Parts: sequence; C-alpha cells; structure tokens
Amino acid sequence: MASALPLTFSPDVRRALDAGQPVVALESTIITHGMPWPGNLEMALAVEAIIRDGGAVPATIAVLDGKLHIGLEEDRLTHLAKTSDALKVSRADLPFAMATGRTGATTVAATMIAAERAGIRVFATGGIGGVHRGAEESFDISADLDELARTKVIVVCAGAKAILDIPKTLEVLESKGVPVVTFASDTLPAFWSRESGISTPLRLDDPAQIVGFQHARDSLGIDGGMLVANPVPQDHEIPREEMERHISEALQQAEAQGIKGKDVTPFLLANIFEITGGRSLETNIALVKNNAVLAARIASAFPSN
Repeated sequence: MASALPLTFSPDVRRALDAGQPVVALESTIITHGMPWPGNLEMALAVEAIIRDGGAVPATIAVLDGKLHIGLEEDRLTHLAKTSDALKVSRADLPFAMATGRTGATTVAATMIAAERAGIRVFATGGIGGVHRGAEESFDISADLDELARTKVIVVCAGAKAILDIPKTLEVLESKGVPVVTFASDTLPAFWSRESGISTPLRLDDPAQIVGFQHARDSLGIDGGMLVANPVPQDHEIPREEMERHISEALQQAEAQGIKGKDVTPFLLANIFEITGGRSLETNIALVKNNAVLAARIASAFPSN
C-alpha cells in the first residue's frame, strides 16, 4: 500500500491489513444521517462486534476534520455519532471535505473508494442508492451505481433501498456490467422486504462461491465491484405490499414539500419511520446486522496473503 495515500488507519485495521487478515469496510452515513443518538452509536458498535465475532476486523470509514479514517476507535466513533453537521459525502464531495478540513460521513460510493484505496475487498451496508422514482424527469440517479461499475469492492447489502425504482436500478447495473448476486434466494430483495417481485440475475449460496466468482473476474481483468443482495431475516421483514403503501405516502409528502437531491432519501426514511411506528428502523438495524454477518464470512473466505 502506498504510504502517500491520504489515509489514517486505526491500529486494529492497520495490523489486520499488514497481516493479510479479513477486514470489512463499513459506511458512516447510517450513523450520522440514518438514526438519532444514542441509538446510532449502539447500532454501530453492535455491527462492529458482529464482524469481530465473524473472524474479521471492522473498518468504519469517515472523514474527521479533513482526514480520511479507515477504522474508527470507540472515542472517534462516539464523536462522529454525536456530530449533527457532518457532510454526507459521495465521490464528488469526498475530496472537498478533506480539502476544507470538514467532518463527513461516507455514502456507499465514498466508502467503496476509500476501501479500495486501503486494500479492503468487502464492504457491508444497508442498501445501495440507485435510480429514484421519477428519474426520467428529475435525472436523480445515485453515484453508487457508477461506483459499482468502476471500483473493485464486493458490496453486501439488502438490495437497493425500496424507496427507489428497483427495476430501473437493476437495468442500469446490468448496462454497466455490474454483477448482481442474491445470496441463497431466487428473488431480489427490496431492503425492508425479502422479495421485490423481481427474479435475481444470479444466485450463490456459499461465501466461498462469491469469492470464487470474484477471483474469476480478477483473472479476466474485469474492473468494478460486485453487488451481493442479502435478504433481510424473515422474522424482521415488512412485506412488500405494505411497504409500497408507506413509500407512496412518504413520496407524496416529499413532493408536497419540494424535497430534492440529497435530502430526498433521509426525508423519506424519516417519514417512513413515523408512518410505520418505528418498525422500519428496527428492520433497518436487523438487515444491517445480517449483512455484517455475511460480509465477515465472505471476507474470511478470501485466502490470507
């Protein structure tokens, strides 16, 4: 790893990477923009503990005072969880946060960039961004999709966020050559729901198979990442038909209030939380933990250096 890279490693992550041990990257927008204090810290610590229990080292990624951190010790994680004005940084504004000395929470795209630069091959998140509903007029498409096409990281999620246009998101990923693999299911999940009504393009049932697939891609010199969609545990899901009603109501409120751009997703998630009486957040936490379990298994399936 080149020492000139502007990365600050936690001691645990640095030791693990030097020793060729499995490491799992984690985003930080779910901490700053996904849920309130102190539940956000409790969730972050629980997810890191799950990854450790799975035999890997967690690397939560964030920009703190202009420095791009790969792994956060508990005091820094606590500081981030209490921060109310963190930037939400993607590919376009990650270097801005660094250049201006700001604190920024990384989206899927920014976390992928940092993970690849750090030499981390697996990343666990909740759900990816994608093509927003009505994008044919708004052109609102997440940078996550382009990042998956160019950055070589395996992203474990519960599918695209259900507030998005999932069929169009899948079409964009297909056109960009991004493999979409559903773990142990023939149906693509839809974040809070185990089923989206869409058949999965590819299915694999074993973390070692996912690693073998990535090795085959590497051997062919194929760039870009892989999306692994991991259905939320059945006892925590909210059925798709019910979620569609809640999403439709939240979208109507967003349109009525003129919410646009980066503000759309947090607005919708907050409204859906209210509409579901908190169930959506409980499901969100459950699926993030479930993805952490699978990501640790995938990272551990890579042969050590």
